[in-house]
Amino acid sequence: MKQNWRIRLLRWAIIFIVGFYLLIPILAMLDFSLKPYGGGNQGRTLRAWKVIPQTRNLIDAISLSMSLALIVIVAIFILVVPTLIWVHLKLPKIRRLMELICLIPLAIPAIVLVVGIAPLYRFISIHITESPLSLAGVYSMLVLPYTYRSLSSALDTSDIRTLYEAARTLGASTTRLMVQVIMPTLRSGIMNGAVIAIALVLGEFTIASLLNFENLQVTLFRVGRTDGNVAVAVSVVSIIFVLLLLLIIPTSQRRKQVLDVDVEKERISLGIKQLKDDPAATVLDSVRKNDVVTCVVSAIQANGI
Repeated sequence: MKQNWRIRLLRWAIIFIVGFYLLIPILAMLDFSLKPYGGGNQGRTLRAWKVIPQTRNLIDAISLSMSLALIVIVAIFILVVPTLIWVHLKLPKIRRLMELICLIPLAIPAIVLVVGIAPLYRFISIHITESPLSLAGVYSMLVLPYTYRSLSSALDTSDIRTLYEAARTLGASTTRLMVQVIMPTLRSGIMNGAVIAIALVLGEFTIASLLNFENLQVTLFRVGRTDGNVAVAVSVVSIIFVLLLLLIIPTSQRRKQVLDVDVEKERISLGIKQLKDDPAATVLDSVRKNDVVTCVVSAIQANGI
């Protein structure tokens, strides 16, 4: 018990030190954004924060970056999540090959990537569209290694093969199996990957700049050359937004109640439903054997459940 107390104290001390260390630059940026235009120490003002909603190109850049982040998240998880699950269940021998393919973008510098895809984007801009949303394709490649590692870790820590076989035995369809069984199990990995994708897309500068697109970072760079206070204020908002997303992840985790501990088999049984109030608890107290009750059939399923 004393050792657990010391471990907790050490953990909170590390969190406090690291948090304070990371908070100093944010506070410095916040203080700079409150300074008057042109510098000086004549007090603090909210001028830069009031300018943000009035600057049309900044609003457009923020909307574009958020739209790109949403498109990238949807594209990555529509393509990667089912593929990873399928490989994990059906083709475990090619997991190393898939990991190699997904991690290749980490070894390619952004400038080299731009040189390779520039002719493709020139063709797209001439014959298809000039929309900056076309950046979603190259951003998906940029985000792929990080989302893959997040999802792969979630798969490795979950026994989805047992869940898959049990659900199939009970007659669950493929859609129900994915939506109600596997996806909730991988929820933490999916949310981690989504936050990483948002952070990477919001912070990307090189590719958009070299391809002549106006995303958030390119716009901040240009605004910062004339009004650094506004650029820093928007950067503070972006950082706080990502930090809030990171705080959402642990609070969204499902709590579980320990039902049984088997020391011999080294097994712990956990339950989720036990944390919720039993809807029948108040009813059963007033119902006795041979009583006549009225009920409503809410659903009939093919497997009888």
